[in-house]
Amino acid sequence: MAFISKDFRSPGETWIKTDGGWEMSKVLECGGKRKRHHSEGSSSSYQDASSDSSTEDESAGMPPHYHITIRCTREIAGFNGLSEAVKRLDFRRSVRDRKRFHYICAFLLLVSNKGIASLPGSAQRQLLQMVEEVASHVNDSQQHPNVLRGLALKLEHIVNQENQKCWGKPLGSTYLWKEHMATIKRIQRVASQIEIREPDPEAKPKLHELPEECVREIILCIADHRDLESAAKAWDTMAKLVSEQRIWRELTRFHFNQRQIHTILDLDKFKQMGEIKDWKQIYHQLRRTYGVNDDYQFAEVLALCRSCCCLFWPSDGHPCIVDQSPDYKQRVEEAGGQLALAQPVPPAQFLKYFSL
Repeated sequence: MAFISKDFRSPGETWIKTDGGWEMSKVLECGGKRKRHHSEGSSSSYQDASSDSSTEDESAGMPPHYHITIRCTREIAGFNGLSEAVKRLDFRRSVRDRKRFHYICAFLLLVSNKGIASLPGSAQRQLLQMVEEVASHVNDSQQHPNVLRGLALKLEHIVNQENQKCWGKPLGSTYLWKEHMATIKRIQRVASQIEIREPDPEAKPKLHELPEECVREIILCIADHRDLESAAKAWDTMAKLVSEQRIWRELTRFHFNQRQIHTILDLDKFKQMGEIKDWKQIYHQLRRTYGVNDDYQFAEVLALCRSCCCLFWPSDGHPCIVDQSPDYKQRVEEAGGQLALAQPVPPAQFLKYFSL
C-alpha cells in the first residue's frame, strides 16, 4: 500500500532545488537571493516552497551566520559541516566583496594545501565553484591576477597528484571528478587568458602627474611590505618615497606595539645605530621574531560570538541569544557591547573547527 501522508520519521527538513542542486531551506535563509528552479515531479510541499524558473527568492534578510559546536559533551554532540558552513556564511557571493576577497582567497589556498580530494563531494563542488567565482571576479575587475594564478597552479598540482593514485585514476566518483576537471579547465583558461587592460588614456590626473605629497599618502596606506617592494620597482619616484624612513617607521608601528619595538631596539646591533635607525631593517627583524598579525592582512575577518557560538561577518551581524534575554543583554552592554565579546577567526582557525 502506498504511503501518501507525511512521514512522521522525517526530520522536518525542506529541500529546494537551486542552480547548484538541492539545498535545505534553512541553508537558503542565509545569503540573500538565490535562483530556484521549479521541479514538475516534486511534491506539493516543494512546489509551495519553490518558485518559477528564473525567479529569485526574497529572503527575510537574515544575515549570514553559522552555529558551530566547539566542544562535544554528553549533553551536546554536534558535527560541523564545511559545505553547510560555506553556504550559510555566503562565501561564494562574498568573493565580490572587496573587504572579504583576500580572506576568502586565503581560505581557499589553505584548503588546497590540505587537499581538496579528501573532502566530501559537496564540499569539493562548493570550493571549486568559489574558485571559479574568483576567476570571474578577477576577470571583471582587472585586479589581483596573481591571486588567481596562484589558485590555478595549486589546482593543477592537485590534479597531478590525484592522477597518480590508484593506477592513474583518482579515488571517488568518476562522474564527480569529470565535473571537477571541467571546472578546473575553465578556471585555468580564464587565468591564462586574462589581460590587464590599460585605463582610459584621457582620464586625468595620472598617477605620475600627482605631487610627491599625494603619492606618499597613498604609500602610507599600504600595510604589506611586499607591496611596498613591488611599488618601488614600478617607478623611480615611488622607489625614492619607499626608501624614506617614515614609510617603514609607520609600517612598523602599525603591525607591532611599543613593547615589541623596544625589545628589538635593545639589541646590541640596533643600539650601535644611535639616533639614525634603519626602520626597514627593524621591521624585518620584528617580522621574523614575532610574525605579522593575520587580523591586519584582511579588511574583514570572520568573528565568533562567545555568547551563542556563532560564526558571522562583523559588518552584517547575526541573530544572537542576547536579543532574547533583556538581563543578559544589559550585562553584555556593560561589558562593552556585543562586538566586544566577538573573537576574530583567521582562515587557519576557521579550518580547525572542521578538523582540517
